[in-house]
Amino acid sequence: MPSRRAHLNATIALAAALSCGPALAQKGETVKVAWIDPLSGLMATVGQNQLKSFQFMAEHFSKKNPAGVKFEVIGIDNKLSPQESLNSLKSAIDQGVRYVVQGNGSGAALALIDAINKHNERNPGKEVVYLNYAAVDPDLTNSKCSYWHFRLDADTSMKMEALTTFMKEQAEIKKVYLINQNYAHGHQVAKYAKENLKRKRPDVQVVGEDLHPLAQVRDFAPYISKIKASGADTVITGNWGSDLTLLIKAANDAGLNAKFYTYYGGVSGTPTAMGSAADGRVYQVSYNHYNMGGETAKLMADFKQRFNDDWYTGATYHAFALLGEAMARAKSTDPVKVAAAMEGLRFKSFNGEVEMRKGDHQLQQGLFITKWQKADAKHSYSPENTGYTFAPVKQYDAYVASTPTSCQMKRP
Repeated sequence: MPSRRAHLNATIALAAALSCGPALAQKGETVKVAWIDPLSGLMATVGQNQLKSFQFMAEHFSKKNPAGVKFEVIGIDNKLSPQESLNSLKSAIDQGVRYVVQGNGSGAALALIDAINKHNERNPGKEVVYLNYAAVDPDLTNSKCSYWHFRLDADTSMKMEALTTFMKEQAEIKKVYLINQNYAHGHQVAKYAKENLKRKRPDVQVVGEDLHPLAQVRDFAPYISKIKASGADTVITGNWGSDLTLLIKAANDAGLNAKFYTYYGGVSGTPTAMGSAADGRVYQVSYNHYNMGGETAKLMADFKQRFNDDWYTGATYHAFALLGEAMARAKSTDPVKVAAAMEGLRFKSFNGEVEMRKGDHQLQQGLFITKWQKADAKHSYSPENTGYTFAPVKQYDAYVASTPTSCQMKRP
């Protein structure tokens, strides 16, 4: 029989465990997160990088987060298709997943929002939360906003607000050409570019505009010929992945000297395509960049050493920082409680203090304008070992790029 002292010690230990139980109810739990994006087709390179980025960050945050949980990322190929995204969502739910991340393509994002809304309404107790890390169509947090959807990237309108604020001061910009992918995001880039330029630089001419199929064009030479013929000194594009890589390559091959203002110049494949030929001619607007220093620099170095690849999707950090903080506050991993805790949540991130705006679930954050140039002592990180980098030329606080919302959110 145990001694009275042993029995007393056991009782004290049990009481202590019970007293802190609710505060650490979720400690040690494994939270499964389904990543739903392309692992095949022309955008596979981007998808493969981002899946590795999510798995890398899941491992990083599993070691230390305020909720004491472990994160596990399951990758599912949606082939960049809205329909395949729905099949992927069903597969994830069947595997017991309650948190979904997706970013490549606003069409897929919209399909997921609609399906998750319906699933959650029909399956109380089995709700799913969707963290959108890169689908930036403003409608997703306006007319199509959902309580179950949280966007971690800055939307198209926010980025264009910052980009055109910078362009306003560039006196050499006289003639602009717009070339974008023919889907929601591309349409929105063109729309906001025209609206903002008219308001901030009414003297600037838009001398041409093209929309092309998403992830289907293999030769952009005909488009570059049109840009050259237009006399444009500046190109604005929201293209990403192969559509930006091949566009830049065609521009270099044709000797086009126009400057490019981009959303996704740092994404897989594009740094190599730019190389020395694009020195000083490509700008990017984003919520992070290659030369931020501090913890970000260490994470980038660790990622590169491990995968011989570049970590550029900073929203993978935001995803786990947000979930960890919200789960600690909710004292639970239940998506209903966590979603409520994420609303209005502020936390310190690599780009300053960020806030998940309660009204529309759009993360409010600072933005950077960077320029492609030769790497130097101050800006030393070289993506894809090109010897070049995106160096910061301007930083805007969150309020500068923040845009209003028309979201009329239906809360459970």
